[in-house]
Amino acid sequence: MVPRVIFGRGSFNQLSEIISPKRLNVNAPFIFLVDDVFKGNAWLTSRIPLAYEDKVIYISAKEEPKTSQVDSLVEDIILTSRQGTSGIIGIGGGTLLDLAKAVAIMLTNEGEAKDYQGWDLVKNPAIYHVGIPTISGTGAEVSRTTVLTGPEMKLGINSDFTPFDQVILDPELTKDVPKNQWFYTGMDCYIHCIESLTGSYLNSFSQSYGDISLQLCKEIFLGDMSETESQDKLMMASWHGGMSIAYSQVGVAHAMSYGLSYLLGIKHGIGNCIVFDHLEEFYPEGVALFKAMKKKHHIELPKGICANLDDSEFDVMINISLSLEPLWENALGKHWKKTITREKLKHLYQKM
Repeated sequence: MVPRVIFGRGSFNQLSEIISPKRLNVNAPFIFLVDDVFKGNAWLTSRIPLAYEDKVIYISAKEEPKTSQVDSLVEDIILTSRQGTSGIIGIGGGTLLDLAKAVAIMLTNEGEAKDYQGWDLVKNPAIYHVGIPTISGTGAEVSRTTVLTGPEMKLGINSDFTPFDQVILDPELTKDVPKNQWFYTGMDCYIHCIESLTGSYLNSFSQSYGDISLQLCKEIFLGDMSETESQDKLMMASWHGGMSIAYSQVGVAHAMSYGLSYLLGIKHGIGNCIVFDHLEEFYPEGVALFKAMKKKHHIELPKGICANLDDSEFDVMINISLSLEPLWENALGKHWKKTITREKLKHLYQKM
């Protein structure tokens, strides 16, 4: 679990006070990984507390984070930090937060990022790392995984060393998120709740957080409230949704969307939405509510994205999906392989 968290509008202004005691020395910089959508946005960037040899690296979030991208960042940071690195601060959505967690891990662990895709493969604690979400829903700010696309699979670095040491939750930072992105990422949170609350891994810890997050999602996406209240509540829904899956797991939508993302480059939030829209068999009540939310906010999902794929391409997606065994076991129990066949998965993908 994340040991320290600050919530509040304007709390981003406390960043200097928070990280200063963690500076190793004047030659060990803090590295700020920032979504390049904020490049030239003085409202945010002027408040990044740079000192000594600290460095801002702007990164595009248009594509899912990759293991090769992590390795490249780590190499650059090592070459330019003469006496180590004081910490990594990720500022952005799920892509930037996952990159920050992965870079912090790889600065203290040998090899390549792809070597650590899986569960509990990380041997050494990460360096100090801070997460500051600028969009709400992914739960990346609280989760023990950093989801990366590698040369062979899309899979997280899941470990006790992955979570941030500090998180700053400032709802003001989400004020300029485009509506479609707001919906897709918010639905990532909603789907976390549905998959956790209906899964075989469910326990009292997961349920208590999942229930709160689900109720907040209903208020946000089916109710009527001010923009400020919506920003505050969605940030809390994201946190609680992430906490819900920390001691349980996600399910069918995530397992299948990983395949879409790996093969077609579809971003995680919209990928989950595309898949979940066809999962009435597994989550009838959850999908019905999702469709109501989609209708209320006039969201049109892409269609026919798998229409021109050949058998080998379907096989790639199916292989990735089936490799995520904990997700399937959570969704359908220990005997899930009797229910989920390659033919069934192909039929579901063909609908999308």
